[in-house]
Amino acid sequence: MNSINLIKTPLIKIVFYLTFFFVSTLALAETGHGDEEEHEEIHIELSQEQINHAGISLSRVSAGNIRETLPVYGVITSNAEQIQSVSARFDGVIRSVNKTIGAQVRKGEKLVTVEANESLKTYSVVSSLNGVVTQRHANIGEQTADKVLFVVEDFSTVWVDLSLFPKDVSKAQVGQTVRIKSTNNPITGEGRIIYIAPLGNSNNQATIARVLINNTDNLWKPGLFVNAEITLSETAAPLVIRSEAVQLVEGENVVFVQGEEGFEPRPVTLGHTDGESIEVLAGLNVDETYVSKNSFVLKSEMGKEDAEHGH
Repeated sequence: MNSINLIKTPLIKIVFYLTFFFVSTLALAETGHGDEEEHEEIHIELSQEQINHAGISLSRVSAGNIRETLPVYGVITSNAEQIQSVSARFDGVIRSVNKTIGAQVRKGEKLVTVEANESLKTYSVVSSLNGVVTQRHANIGEQTADKVLFVVEDFSTVWVDLSLFPKDVSKAQVGQTVRIKSTNNPITGEGRIIYIAPLGNSNNQATIARVLINNTDNLWKPGLFVNAEITLSETAAPLVIRSEAVQLVEGENVVFVQGEEGFEPRPVTLGHTDGESIEVLAGLNVDETYVSKNSFVLKSEMGKEDAEHGH
């Protein structure tokens, strides 16, 4: 009987110690896991001055459209419907010249004064539109004959001639919206296709699709190349944000959301994109405020905080 007790007693002690060790380890593991989760709740605080200095822009999560687009390239040209070739009504001698190449002119403004050959009376030749003098072929003392004296162009609108390759011609239609992007600077514009050429170019096998765009700021210069995207279709999405808002952090797509304690890096699940806007499937809610521009600044700040905690 005693020998049996001697055997059972050490065995019970071993079981007891193993059970105690297992429970303690589990409790420590759970405590450590909680600390880890608490550590992962990062909020980045920035003053309004810091936000302005970093060029950070904020937007609200909202519904929107994701476009299916056809990328093409093209060249800016003058709007031929807004060009005036100025000639004298009656042949005569040019007595005065009021404008030079590059001069701004207003509709009705005097360009030259001519003395008619038959009547010897002087009359003014004026511009019939607002624009810029791009050509001058008039000098004092010359005969007007039948030549063009001035060319005046109105650049408040311009054309963009897009090159369509044979496989893409059937996709383009008059009236489609086109987004224009400069190849030299960050400016963008938007217009609609107003004309598709009935003939192709035998040299480059391309067909021209012409877009009319506004140019009141005179940023689009005829002769310059551009990139463009023709909108083929649009799909509505309940949650849409700017594509540049998304940052990759430790292998996850993250958007920085503004809250009471600062900016929170929020993991998101993404859907379709057209390069400028992107659909959000999970992780954000309608009307939440997020960093839509220069979000990389917050990613950098987040990296600094991780480095400080690491030390």
